[in-house]
Amino acid sequence: MRDGGAFARARLVAAATVRLRSLWCWWSSRSTATRDGELALVFTLLSFAAPLSQVAPQFGDLPTRPASVASVLLTLGMTLPMAVRTRWPAACLALAGTSFAVYACLGCPPSFGSLGLYIALYSAGAHQNRLRRVVAAVATAGYLVFAIALHELGSPAGLTDYLLFYIVLGVAFGLGAMVRGRKAREAERRYLFAQAAIAAERSRLARELHDVVTHHVTAMVVQSGAAQYLTESPESVTEALGAINGTGRRALAELRFLLGVLEATGESAPSDLTPMPGRVPDLVEQIRTAGQPIELVEDGEQEDMAIGAQLTAYRVVQESLTNAVKYAAGRRTLVRLAHTPDWTDVEVTTAGTPGGAPASSALRDGGPDVSGGRGLAGLRERVEMLGGEFTAGPGPDGGFHVHARIPAGGTA
Repeated sequence: MRDGGAFARARLVAAATVRLRSLWCWWSSRSTATRDGELALVFTLLSFAAPLSQVAPQFGDLPTRPASVASVLLTLGMTLPMAVRTRWPAACLALAGTSFAVYACLGCPPSFGSLGLYIALYSAGAHQNRLRRVVAAVATAGYLVFAIALHELGSPAGLTDYLLFYIVLGVAFGLGAMVRGRKAREAERRYLFAQAAIAAERSRLARELHDVVTHHVTAMVVQSGAAQYLTESPESVTEALGAINGTGRRALAELRFLLGVLEATGESAPSDLTPMPGRVPDLVEQIRTAGQPIELVEDGEQEDMAIGAQLTAYRVVQESLTNAVKYAAGRRTLVRLAHTPDWTDVEVTTAGTPGGAPASSALRDGGPDVSGGRGLAGLRERVEMLGGEFTAGPGPDGGFHVHARIPAGGTA
């Protein structure tokens, strides 16, 4: 029976907790003005409940007079201003403070509504946006007038009592100021986080635009340049123009996606802002039609590779081949993909000239006249954001070697 009673009490506590949470969620979902109005109404009703007068704050110790119309009106003056405590906290404090001072000086009976002064002070500290120091100075001056009036009316309170009461009132104001400061810091943190996210997204889109424009435009320039030497072979010209057309269409498709991301707002924004990467074999074939001798070797197959990792691997190959076409045209290029359950290794090696003349300087810089510094440096940033490794440098034969190890689950 004892265990049954404990279990029943536990169920009651759990049910009460659920109801309190539901009530709090309902209360929080209402507008600020509505909540303030309801708070003022509740405090007003409780102020006229006789048992609660025992917990009412008192100060001055003047002879107590019986309740009157004046005491009722002054009680309303301490509770009803709470309806505007968030919108006009200074006005709320002025009305509640003045009513409290007159209430105490008249020796009215204790009232639960006197707590309205503390709520008004807290609200002024938490919600007053302008002239905060002026409000605090005026409130302090008002308290001095209140203390002098009590002393002249014969209050037995001494200097220590006035100081202690002032400290209590200051604590109420200070608590509101602390809450305001915490909310301001939280708002600043959210703002800085949002700005960082915007900057990161801009950087990501800039990298995507660089990769799309540089690669496709370079391919189209090379393909069109080669087409002018094929006038004697109509079939070759048709094939070259078809390759240029396909390259342009792929560029337009990727640019449309990026423009959609830039224009998307709110509910129209796509849930996944990472474009689906193309296939490396198609990319190799596209560059191969431009006249660059490329060999593709792929070991294994990564079936569970994240979209971000796939896109990064694709961009590494794309940027490397674009640089090879621009600065090592006609030289043999080897693309190797090695897949493991945890990693994908991407290697792009461009051979040097037979005499060993290096083309590594232009390749290493990613073409400073075109890339604006976003070439290989951008690839390094991409790979390292995923937790991978990236190296690029000249080979022993004067060529250039790019290697990226990309984690299969990378989703940065």
